[in-house]
Amino acid sequence: MIVGIDFDNTIVCYDRAFHLAACEKGLIPPDLPATKEQVRDYLRSIGREDDWTELQGYVYGARMETVNAFAGAANCIKFLTLQGIDVFIISHKTFYPYRGMKYNLHDAARGWLKTSGFLQEAGIDNKNVFFELTKEEKLARIGTMGCNHFIDDLPEILFAEGFPGSTKRILFSPQHTDIGQDGLAFVSWGEIAAYFGRADVV
Repeated sequence: MIVGIDFDNTIVCYDRAFHLAACEKGLIPPDLPATKEQVRDYLRSIGREDDWTELQGYVYGARMETVNAFAGAANCIKFLTLQGIDVFIISHKTFYPYRGMKYNLHDAARGWLKTSGFLQEAGIDNKNVFFELTKEEKLARIGTMGCNHFIDDLPEILFAEGFPGSTKRILFSPQHTDIGQDGLAFVSWGEIAAYFGRADVV
């Protein structure tokens, strides 16, 4: 079995990082709920879409030390690798942000994987990590690696034209979005671990 996993908002939770950065820049009221979506929706509601775009580049490029993995992600992946299952991290992002400072987003993500100890904790080799430049290249990589399952937070990836027909779609969604009979949706990594046969991951 081969399992592919997205990176942003699937392995890594950005809620604290976005709230912290937006507060530091004076973009939001401090009592705004500390989620990425709340920060995004607030800035859009007051007509500050450009600030939201620039904030994304800042967090993804310069503030990765403030992000955390979702609870249970490393333990679930470690369980899979101990069963002899090949696990690949397959994501897509541009090299540089669309606005603001020219941070290397690929280097920042790989830096977090190394310095956080996530790869070691999860039992993933660095050669199993792929950051593609486009959605199309990400979809092609999922097929090239022969993934039997792919876990992503975005239904638009899982149901995109070009998503491999033989790959099982797994949506990671704390909001528990229903994606119908053609895929599975889980609210936590504990639920994903249970799906693969381990019930004690939290």
